[in-house]
Amino acid sequence: MNDKLVKIQSELKAPKSNRNSFGNYNYRSCEDILEAVKPLLAKEGLSLVLSDEVVNIGNHNYVKATATIMDAEEKRYWVSAYAREAEVTKGMSDSQITGASSSYARKYALNGLFAIDDTKDADTMDNTHATRVVQPTVSKTYIDPLGEAKLQLNEALVEAGHDNAVKKKVVIDRVLGKSTVDTVAEAYEVIQAIQDGIA
Repeated sequence: MNDKLVKIQSELKAPKSNRNSFGNYNYRSCEDILEAVKPLLAKEGLSLVLSDEVVNIGNHNYVKATATIMDAEEKRYWVSAYAREAEVTKGMSDSQITGASSSYARKYALNGLFAIDDTKDADTMDNTHATRVVQPTVSKTYIDPLGEAKLQLNEALVEAGHDNAVKKKVVIDRVLGKSTVDTVAEAYEVIQAIQDGIA
C-alpha cells in the first residue's frame, strides 16, 4: 500500500483554483484536493474517508479532522489535523465557525496525507480569525491519543515556564497527586490547571 500512496503523492496536482480578492492571492481548498485525488485513488483501488471530531483542550474547542485511505485488505494510513474554533467571530454563527474549522482541519489532514506543501500559501495564515491551524500529526497504523496529549501537556508546561523535568513533575504532582501522567484525561486535567493558573 505504501507504493500506491507514494505514486498518488507524486502524481497529484491540486490547483489553486480559488481567489481571495481581499488578500490578492490564489489558494486551494479541501474540495480542490478531493477533486484532484479521487481519480488517482480509484486508479489505485483505494478509498478515502474524512471524519471530524470536536475535542476540548483546555478552554478551547478544536475540530480534529482525520483523512484515512484504505485498500481492499483494509490496510490503512491516516493523518489527523486540528483547527481551533474561534470563541467569537463577527458575522458568523456557531455552526459556521465549526464548519470553517472543519474545512481548515480537513485540508491540512489531506495536505499531510498526500504530501502537499502549503507553507507558502497566504491562506495558511489566519486572516479570517475563524480558526487556528495546528499542523497535522501523521500515523501509519494508529494514532496514540495519550502520546498526543502528553506532547500538548509538555508544550503547556514549557509555555508556563516549567522548562525542566523537575519543575514539570512538581506541577503534575500538585494537580494529580502523583508525578506521572497515565491517561489522556489526566494530561488534559493538568493542562486545564495550568491555563486556570492553578499550577
